[in-house]
Amino acid sequence: MPDFLAYDFMQRALAAGLLVAAAAATVGLFVVLRRLALLGDTLAHVALAGVAAGILLGVYPVLTGLAGTLAGALAVEGLRVPFRRYGELATAVILATSLGLAVVLLAVGRGFNTDLLGYLFGSLVTVGPADVVTVAVLTVLVVGVATLLFRPLFFLTLDEDLARASGLPVRTLNVIFALLTGATVAVTMRVVGVLLVSSLLVLPVATSLQLARSFRAAWLLSVLFAELAVTVGLAAAFYLDLPPGGTIVLTAVAQLLLAIAARRPYDRLRTGAAARRPAAE
Repeated sequence: MPDFLAYDFMQRALAAGLLVAAAAATVGLFVVLRRLALLGDTLAHVALAGVAAGILLGVYPVLTGLAGTLAGALAVEGLRVPFRRYGELATAVILATSLGLAVVLLAVGRGFNTDLLGYLFGSLVTVGPADVVTVAVLTVLVVGVATLLFRPLFFLTLDEDLARASGLPVRTLNVIFALLTGATVAVTMRVVGVLLVSSLLVLPVATSLQLARSFRAAWLLSVLFAELAVTVGLAAAFYLDLPPGGTIVLTAVAQLLLAIAARRPYDRLRTGAAARRPAAE
C-alpha cells in the first residue's frame, strides 16, 4: 500500500475522487461534444453561492450546493427557450446572477471565509464519511442514468434537430442532461474545488478525443484519464502539501499535452501512407 493511503482521510479523499472522476468524465463527454463547456463553469459558480448559503445557514454545504446547481441547471434550460437564437446568453445570465449572489453572501458571512476555502480549491482533510456517501450516491445516479440513456443522449449530441425529427423527447432529454451536469458539478467541487470543476469535466475528455476512434472509446478513455489524474494529483497534493484541485488539474493538463505530442507522429505517418498509396496504385 502506498504511504499516503495509510491515512484514513486520504483513503476517503481517493474514494471520493475516483467516484467523482467517473461522473465528471461521463457527463463531460456530452458537455464537450455539445460545445457547452461554459455550462460547467456556470454551474460551479452557482454551487459557490449554494455552498456560501449553506455555511451561512448552518446547513450541510454539499446539499445546498447540490440544490443550487440543480436549480441553476433548470434555469439555464428554461432560459434557452426565450434565447433560442442566442443559446449562450442563457448560460451567461445564470453565470452573472450566481456571481452576484455569491459576492453578496460572502460579504454577509465574513466569518466563514476560512471554511469556504476548502470548497473553492478542494481539500483532502475535510472530506468526511458523509461526503463519501453523498458522492457515491450521486455518482451512481449520474453514471447509471447516463448509461441507460446513452443512445438517446448520443443522438441528441450529434444533432438536436435530427433527434427531434426522429421522435426523441428532446426537451425532456435536455432537462435530464442539465440535471446530470448540475449533480456532477456538485459532487466534483468537494474534491477539486468550485473554481476548477469545469477543468475536470473538460480536460480528460479533450485528452481522450486525441486518441479515441469512436464515441464509446472516447467515453472509456475519458474515465480512465480522469481516474489517473485524480490518483496522481491526490498523491502529489499529499506529498507536496498542495491543494488537490490544482495538482489534479495540472496532471490532467500534462496528460493532454502528452496525448497531443504522441498523436503528431502518428498523424504524420498516416498522412504519408495516404500520400504514397495512389502512387503505388
